[in-house]
Amino acid sequence: MFTNLIESDSHRKELKRRSSFFLATVGAYALILFAAGIASIYAYDARLEAQSNGLIIDYWIPPVKPAVTPEGPQPARRSTATNAPVNRNIRIPVRTEGIAQTNDPTKVPDHPGTQASPVPPVIGEFRRGSTNADPPPLGPTDLRGCPTCNGRETVKVESDTPPPVPVPVKPQTQRLATQILVSKAISLPEPPYPPLAKQIRAQGLVPVQILVDENGRVISAHAVSGNAFLTRAAEEAAMRARFTPTTLNGQPVKVQGVITYNFVLH
Repeated sequence: MFTNLIESDSHRKELKRRSSFFLATVGAYALILFAAGIASIYAYDARLEAQSNGLIIDYWIPPVKPAVTPEGPQPARRSTATNAPVNRNIRIPVRTEGIAQTNDPTKVPDHPGTQASPVPPVIGEFRRGSTNADPPPLGPTDLRGCPTCNGRETVKVESDTPPPVPVPVKPQTQRLATQILVSKAISLPEPPYPPLAKQIRAQGLVPVQILVDENGRVISAHAVSGNAFLTRAAEEAAMRARFTPTTLNGQPVKVQGVITYNFVLH
């Protein structure tokens, strides 16, 4: 029993010693952290004077939209209504002297006076001449440069470029049936019987496709089928044929068709 009491008392002292060590350690760490925080506050340099000297203020400026220029030809400028007569043979105003409008601040007269100049004022392009005249207006709705016009006439612009010559459309080749093609024949010679074909007793039909020009002459002949010993004679006979010219809407045209030769031994 005394042994147990001695062991309990030793455990109590050890526990107290551990608790004191733990509290001392926690207090030491807390003191160190507190001292480190205070030291960091004093050691931090915010550089306020540098910030105040390098202060930059930015102003937001909206982008400027570019002016849109309308595409296409612009109408010609005409001067405002003046008392100058209208000359339909000119395109720009004619003045004996260049006098600007009185409401134009960019043009200052050389000799100011109280009496207006007898020369009518002009705006924009003009040509010097012996008389004062204005061109006709641009159209029925523009009467600014022609106070004497009633707006019912328009200016005709003549061009020196001749109009393009229309290209005639060439008619296509027409195809005719055999009966119609034969009926239009003027000369249809018969082919001679080839001697070699007679020896081997070759005979039968030989259709020949021909192309006739605008004058009725055969310009090409080609045997479609038939015995090879007979096709040459049939093509030569077809090339010698002549036909009446064929017209379409009053214009001669080329035609094509088939002529059939029948070779028979007697």
